[in-house]
Amino acid sequence: MVISIDKAEIVGEYKINFLFSDGVERLIDFSGFLNNAKNPMTRKFLDKQMFKGYSIEHGDIIWNDYEMCFPIWDLHEGII
Repeated sequence: MVISIDKAEIVGEYKINFLFSDGVERLIDFSGFLNNAKNPMTRKFLDKQMFKGYSIEHGDIIWNDYEMCFPIWDLHEGII
């Protein structure tokens, strides 16, 4: 089965609630990932406006034309 993201909604500073095509819903907090990132290209998404600038394309969540993205299965399992 191919899993995709049907819906993603910001519900906190760096928290996104995902609804996947198989009906699984998962709340993921990205704050630890962003705060621990060493790469300045990733850390710039600590800016809340930039973090909110994601889009869902082809069932995947991306920021700035794939500048930041995550494997769908990892998100589905709650792992980042």
